[in-house]
Amino acid sequence: MRPMLWLPPALRPVWAIAAKDVLLEIRSKEIVVSVLVFSLLVLVIFNFAIELTATSARQMGPGILWVAIAFAAVIGLNRSFVIEKDGDALQGLMLAPVSRDALFLGKALGSFLFITTAEVMIFPIFTILFNVTVITPETVAIALLTNLGIATAGTVFSAMAVNTRAREIMLPLLFLPVIAPLLVAAVEGTACVTQGGSWDACAQWLGLAAAFDVVFAVVAVSVFQFVLQD
Repeated sequence: MRPMLWLPPALRPVWAIAAKDVLLEIRSKEIVVSVLVFSLLVLVIFNFAIELTATSARQMGPGILWVAIAFAAVIGLNRSFVIEKDGDALQGLMLAPVSRDALFLGKALGSFLFITTAEVMIFPIFTILFNVTVITPETVAIALLTNLGIATAGTVFSAMAVNTRAREIMLPLLFLPVIAPLLVAAVEGTACVTQGGSWDACAQWLGLAAAFDVVFAVVAVSVFQFVLQD
């Protein structure tokens, strides 16, 4: 997939890297399917394991939803650099004539697209299972901000974990504690919506998620080049 010519030259490498990951995902269907299946499995198990009423579903449902997505995202993020690592192409990717910033942004964009694609299918199924409406403009904004933070943080920690022997264990150990504030914002913001809160009432959680994204994006871009060198 060739970079779109209308993009500014600085963004074309970002698009090329993300497009490469998208093409590989279309062929293998590993990441989106893994995230989707794991999330749905968790939702179904909780749906049968907990006696939910209309009130408790609105209170507990957002937590269950985002826990399922967060743990499922770890599975997908584990594959972010593994494809290059297993194919002995990681060094080639690092030697590509693009900046480390473009490499990071391209990988993060690919992860963001994969998680968002899975959520397009997860949210309607959650609504059916828990009888809680989460498809609103507020929850869409919360989901996009949360996905951005997960993809940003996950790309850095995936690059750190890919060269370790126990990468499947190291990634969640490093990643989940760091994104805890983001998950709190996602859960509380979604709960605010499901319990009938207004946009203004939910705005503080949107602000927290946006602040996390901005801060971690700056940190991630700064440290990513050193992570790859190590």
